[in-house]
Amino acid sequence: MRELARRVVDVHYHAGPDLYRRRLTTGGAGRAYAEIDGWVVIKSHLGCTAASAWEARQEGLPVSGTVVLNDLAGGVHPRVVEQAVYTHGEDSPARLVVHLPTLVGPAHASRLRRQPFHPRLDPDRWRGARVTDDSGRLRRPVREVLRAARDLPVVLATGHCDREETLRVVEEAARLELPRLLLTHPTHPMTGLTLDDLARLADVPGVHVEITALTLLLGHRDARHLGDVVRAHPRVVFSSDLGQPDQPDPAAWLTTSEGWFREADLTPQQVRAVTALNPAALLAL
Repeated sequence: MRELARRVVDVHYHAGPDLYRRRLTTGGAGRAYAEIDGWVVIKSHLGCTAASAWEARQEGLPVSGTVVLNDLAGGVHPRVVEQAVYTHGEDSPARLVVHLPTLVGPAHASRLRRQPFHPRLDPDRWRGARVTDDSGRLRRPVREVLRAARDLPVVLATGHCDREETLRVVEEAARLELPRLLLTHPTHPMTGLTLDDLARLADVPGVHVEITALTLLLGHRDARHLGDVVRAHPRVVFSSDLGQPDQPDPAAWLTTSEGWFREADLTPQQVRAVTALNPAALLAL
């Protein structure tokens, strides 16, 4: 936990290679976060960043990794999670974050100007099944991954689940007594959870709620909403979801966030909790 005692712990930063062009590599992101006394978790929709995170830590950089269980990366399967855990190494003070699929269903409309990383990569070709079947039940591979996540040094995140899928994942996680679950930007319009939903989930052990800077920067939600989320749920994690070439760098988004925190009427203690203490507690081994 000591290594995660930072000014900021960002659990959601995109570095290249990824589906789209990114501002920084894993090493570049690590150096940027080291300059602001931060820790960064690198995410890529292409799959696993565990190896690049391990390599960055060998250079003394504050980086940990993720695996996104898209079909392109091996799909929703415990062995994909296990391989990523092994690749992540044993030296990390932070757990690997395992995201349920992000390439699912129809593409959601984005306000970002996105340039593909590789000209032969068509994201729509790799869109897979959602986490629930036609009856609304979690698919068997998803349940198997949740069971694996209970026993491995990982944080499970809901990826691009919609509201009903997210609630089914929470139900199964509670049944299995999964110790940690991160709801990936649940109040983003793509996901659709309400403040009442978050309040009802406040008593579910281990459930953390993410709200991202990108959601605010793109105007999907505002600073007042950020404050409402923090007051609705006790374990909120404020992350960036940045890395796009036309969006702020890590130092700039922290500066911008200070204005949002004032508008949200958050106390210094609440700011410290959502930017550092809560994400560190979520990740810490």
